[in-house]
This record gives sequence, structure tokens and C-alpha cells, in this order.
Amino acid sequence: MAEPAETQAARGRKRRAKTDRSDCRLLRDLLLSGQLPESWVPPAPVLEWRERIRLYKTLLDQRTQWTQRIHAELYQHGVALPEAAVRSEATRRALADPALRLSAAGRERIEASYAMIDATDARLLPLRAKLARFAAHQPACMALIKTHYGVGPLSSLAIWTELGDCQRFSRSMQVVRHAGIDVTVDSSDRHRAGGYLSRQGPAVLRWALYEAAKTSSRRSAPDHHYYAQVKARHDGKLAALSMARKIARRCYHTLRGLPPEIVYAMPD
Repeated sequence: MAEPAETQAARGRKRRAKTDRSDCRLLRDLLLSGQLPESWVPPAPVLEWRERIRLYKTLLDQRTQWTQRIHAELYQHGVALPEAAVRSEATRRALADPALRLSAAGRERIEASYAMIDATDARLLPLRAKLARFAAHQPACMALIKTHYGVGPLSSLAIWTELGDCQRFSRSMQVVRHAGIDVTVDSSDRHRAGGYLSRQGPAVLRWALYEAAKTSSRRSAPDHHYYAQVKARHDGKLAALSMARKIARRCYHTLRGLPPEIVYAMPD
């Protein structure tokens, strides 16, 4: 299987319209010359853990959605409550009070949402513990956790499963582009639109890098000064994205420096 981006780059300056016939000719010529850039297919154990971390992210998103539904329902009934407090036991007891002015349909919606949150947690929490145990013993994940501030067990596992052996990347910017956190700019003649994230790549990898970058907002973080500077010029979100690019490059160098037998080692 050919890697799409590098195959397109091998085309060079396009002199004619792109067609299926020209694509086939390019692939044939690259294959015959031994220059076909192959896609990276992880080993089967890595694919298994990739599916598990993606399942975790899916369950996490679903729990967030049900929490937001409860928050929106309470807002419609004039109940002011921070979203972060929706899942607390004190909030659940307060909402179960019959004296609280909620419509019957609103109560049903809230009860159903809490039931879905509980069902999601029943799968989410054991899976999170399983992922954390594995990351605590996998050598590449351990190297990421020990080397880079903000990278924890779950984010290290996501980075490891999506990047793996970084020997296939020739420079760190390719990892940033692979994660989809590079800035893309549309320009024509003298007109240039504002940059935006390409978002082309594994969504779980972007999530892991962004979550790791958000820890730089802490004053104890080694990169807090840089984070504060970017935040002062723009905002906290752009500062976290800028830190995410830095972490992506650093993780690239860490994984690239490890031999493949260490990167793909499976703990007992």
C-alpha cells in the first residue's frame, strides 16, 4: 500500500490533469524503480492497543455528550450549574429532590442521561485502568512518560500506537502534519486567507497531544513561560496548540531514538 501524501509529492510539478490512468502510471513507475513510499502498517499487537485507546476516546466523548445534555436541560429550566459539577454525587442528589422545579419530561430526560453515563462508566473505567497498566510497563510508553512533561499513561499510549516506529519520518515536521495540527493556508495571487488546522490524521493523536499540551498552563510546567507568552498574544487554545506541536516533535525524537525491538516490545 502506497502512502498517499509522499506518493503525491513524488509526482513533482503537475503538468497535466490528474486522472486514474496517470495515478496508475505513477504507482507503476515508482514500484519498478523501488521508490514507492509504503504506508506504515503497525504490528498486530499495536493495532489491538490502538483499537482499545480509540474505544476509550469514543466512550469518553459519549459520556461528555450525555453530561452536556443534562447541563442543557437544566439550563432550560433555569437551574444554573457548572458543567463540571453535573456528574458529582451532590448534584445527583439535588436533582432527585422532588421539590426541585423540573417538568416530568425534563426529569425523565435527566434520569435517562444519568443512566447512560453510568452504563458508559461501567465500560470506561475498567478500560482506562487496563490501558494505564499496559502503558506503565511498555518501554516506549514509559520513555514518553518519563521524558516529556504532561504526557501521561493514556496520552503516551495514544502517541505510541499512532506513531510507533518513527524511522519512517525523516523530520519532526512530518509528525506534526501526520497529527493534523499543522497550519494550512489558502492563498491565491495576493489574497491569503487566515490559517487553519488541517485536521488530517488520527483524531486520537490530536486529542492526546492537546491534552498533554494543556498541562503547560500550570506554573510548575517547564514550558509555562512559553505558554504564557503565546496566550498573552493570542489565547489559551492557540497556546495549547503551539505546545502540542512542540510535544509532537519531542515525542518523534524520543521514539526515533529507540530501536524497533524496544518500540514494539510487549510487556508480559
